Amino acid sequence: MTDYQAIPSPNIWNHPEVYEIENRGVDPDGAIWEAMRSVTDWAGKRVLDIGCGTGFHLPLLAETAADVIGVEPHEPLVRTAQQRVAGMPTVDVRLGRAEMLPVEEASVDVMHNRWAYFFGRGCEPGLAELDRVMAPGGVAFVVDNDASRSRFGQWFRQALPTYDPVSIERFWDQQGWEKIPVMMRWQFASRADFEAVVAIEFDAQNTARILAEHEGTGVDYAVWVRWKRY
Repeated sequence: MTDYQAIPSPNIWNHPEVYEIENRGVDPDGAIWEAMRSVTDWAGKRVLDIGCGTGFHLPLLAETAADVIGVEPHEPLVRTAQQRVAGMPTVDVRLGRAEMLPVEEASVDVMHNRWAYFFGRGCEPGLAELDRVMAPGGVAFVVDNDASRSRFGQWFRQALPTYDPVSIERFWDQQGWEKIPVMMRWQFASRADFEAVVAIEFDAQNTARILAEHEGTGVDYAVWVRWKRY
């Protein structure tokens, strides 16, 4: 297997152990899952997790789904995800990328994706693949940053001054997606964990600024749960 010419994701590709800590600290109250279930439940359905990484969310999805497919473009993460779900017969992890999904046409009931499309324009090939693989009546979810609010959103805007939330919202509106605003949070077991996660999400200068101005082991974090019914 080889990587599918994916754009590198430096946080999880270079620091999978720290990203695992981040996954454990994201949304401890389940606000994202609650927002998704307000649109549709995946119990008894076929679920596709695009950009599944190390497969962190696959076991949870598999608790009620009929079967789950994880797709990930980075081979080391694919191997880790496959090890995570070993012995789970309803879960299959495949090497692939959003623009060329190794999934049958019109076969997916629910698609789950987190933090892979938040830059908007440029992801049209991946969205076209969703048009191909989503079953009639299926629902796709894309969870991404709402940089217009929350303390984390402020950090994000400061670190990426060229990021334009207005144009990104316009893009998703034009693509026919709806959205649910969710205020969730990061919450980690220790200050060391918090500092380690901040350091893989921001460059050194912004990391130093954030850690100097913010105490504690967590932060409020606004996201959009974007969704579309096919």
